[in-house]
Amino acid sequence: MSLFADLYVGTSGLQGSQEALNVTAHNITNTDTTGYVRQQVSYGTREYNRISMSQTGVAMKQTGLGVYISEVRQVRDQFVDASFRREEGRRGFYDASYAAIEEIEEVFGELDGANFYESMNNMWTAIEELVKDPSSEVCQSMFVQYAQSFCEAAGNVYKDLSDYQDKLNVTVKNDVDRINEIGHKIYELNNSIRTIEAGKVEHANDLKDQRNQLLDELAKLANITYDTDYYGNVLVKLEQHDFVQMNRVNEMAYTVDESGFYSVFWPDSAKFTRAENGDKIYDATTAPVYNFDTPISSAIDTDLGELKSVLLARGDHRANWTDLLNEDDYDDIKESVMMNVMSEFDALVHNVVTAVNDVLASNSELSSNYLVDEDGNPLQLFHRIGCADTNVPEFISGTDISDAGVGTTTTKYSRSYKDGFCYVTDATGKELGIYTKNSNGDYLAESGMWFSAANIVVNQDLLQYPTHLGFIKEDGNVDYKTVTMLEDAFNVKKYTLNPTLTNPLSLTEYYANLVGQIANSGNVYKQLKENQDLTVENIEATRQGQIGVSTDEELANMIRFQNAYNAASRFINVIDECTEHIINTMAR
Repeated sequence: MSLFADLYVGTSGLQGSQEALNVTAHNITNTDTTGYVRQQVSYGTREYNRISMSQTGVAMKQTGLGVYISEVRQVRDQFVDASFRREEGRRGFYDASYAAIEEIEEVFGELDGANFYESMNNMWTAIEELVKDPSSEVCQSMFVQYAQSFCEAAGNVYKDLSDYQDKLNVTVKNDVDRINEIGHKIYELNNSIRTIEAGKVEHANDLKDQRNQLLDELAKLANITYDTDYYGNVLVKLEQHDFVQMNRVNEMAYTVDESGFYSVFWPDSAKFTRAENGDKIYDATTAPVYNFDTPISSAIDTDLGELKSVLLARGDHRANWTDLLNEDDYDDIKESVMMNVMSEFDALVHNVVTAVNDVLASNSELSSNYLVDEDGNPLQLFHRIGCADTNVPEFISGTDISDAGVGTTTTKYSRSYKDGFCYVTDATGKELGIYTKNSNGDYLAESGMWFSAANIVVNQDLLQYPTHLGFIKEDGNVDYKTVTMLEDAFNVKKYTLNPTLTNPLSLTEYYANLVGQIANSGNVYKQLKENQDLTVENIEATRQGQIGVSTDEELANMIRFQNAYNAASRFINVIDECTEHIINTMAR
């Protein structure tokens, strides 16, 4: 081997060591850079020159041509990455669920002063005082005023729950927008990385770091799977649907339903019609992103992703007591934290209002104008201001109902009788409630069916003149019977939190059980969140042990590569001296 060839060997050592020093310096510089993965050089040997070879093929005489950097690779474990992203998605799910429970606890004021409980308790206290002396104007006034406070507190709680639903609704939109944004960024990085690495010379490791960081964020928002194709593209499936492909991104979309809530779907799979201007009008129900009929379970990985958790917590409409009419209705809302609490709370308000009004109505005497209003109707403590917040119609035309009790293609509703009451069912079989047939053959919902936390007010006449209650009959006797019935109405155990429970509760026990249920759910979600936080932290610690930059290790590498650089330099100096000696000697 010639001395000039040896110079190339030394030069390759200088170049390899210099490249290794550059990589080490790059690692140290990015020690605190979020998402950075330490890089490592891998040396390869250049081809050998074969001088001779024996017939046996045992003692080949070869000379090396030096070294080169075969790869600057990222030090990471794909299995640890996959585990981290799966558990990060699960953490995102339970973080959102726990946040919803915390918000509900704040709304009910059980942490900073029992606001609604006080209004409920004050009303009960007013009834107890009224039982002692029904004719007392002070007791009557206190009863009406506390009823007003009850209405205001109930309305505030329901409004706050509704406002948080709206907040979750905005989160749905923001999450979908961010998911689509991440998808496009991954697609752009795929193109950039593929372009840089096409020549098989450079490695776009810093761009790969950005791509992996985006995958981490995407995994928290939704359930993802991914793979790398032959060309280096990362292809992503989101909720088992092709999301980032080699040549496109299948965006997730949202549409606003009749409740004003966003529904998410896949436009590339959804059926659509054309508007007059040619725009596509998608049917979101034909390609939903999520199937909420599947149980939520870690065993089958259905508890992954913040977006899914937010959609579940928010629900799909403003829940009220009508969602608890039967188990079928309740099945549609029970997985939603917000809808479950809203419906059970609204049922409490509805039951309190209905119980009080029913007692007053059942003891009114039209002939003597006792407990009768100025229009000649039974006096009611609570009135309603509208029915816009319920999903049950107040009036049904007789032509739209089947007298046979079974809906037909020409009728929208059917009726049946239970316990002497007429129950109306819609075309889907959903029981709407108790209706009364009037002289025109039309059906009216019983007035008590319509009281909800969102639409109740105290009778304005009683607010101005509480003594109109009187509780003194025409013969001058004090009406202890009516006020005793009011007390009994709060103590009778005939209510349940929801149709799946059988333990009967009184109105005075209902709220405590509701708060207890919220507290139990909060503890469960808190434990799940804390356990998931610990799991993610342990996996992240393992991952950082692999991908993180250790300054001590990098400084040791720097010394090693500096020594290698110096050795290659000395080798070149020796070859140079040898060459000079030969030239000078030959010249003589």
